[in-house]
Amino acid sequence: MNTEQLQEVLRLHSLWLSKDAFGICANLRGADLKGADLKGANLEGADLKGADLKGVNLQGANLKWTNLKGANLQGANLKWTNLKGANLKWTNLEGADLEDANLQGAYLKYANL
Repeated sequence: MNTEQLQEVLRLHSLWLSKDAFGICANLRGADLKGADLKGANLEGADLKGADLKGVNLQGANLKWTNLKGANLQGANLKWTNLKGANLKWTNLEGADLEDANLQGAYLKYANL
């Protein structure tokens, strides 16, 4: 997925979060987002199941209630990221920076920490 496509997905997701009729919940299931800069992005409730987020900068992002089941977050920057209630089952978090991340209620069964 290129930068322009990703920006459009984020724009439509933002509209969805604000309950705009033209908004669409972000479906990034299985997407290759390696190395993307998503610092501060609001992906609350998005579907990132099986996405490759290796080395992604998600510092300060909102991933509350996000489906990250089976995603690859190896080496990702998750400092100050809100992962409250996120599904992290079978997620690879090896080498990820989780400093001050909010993992309250996150589902971590079988996650590789």
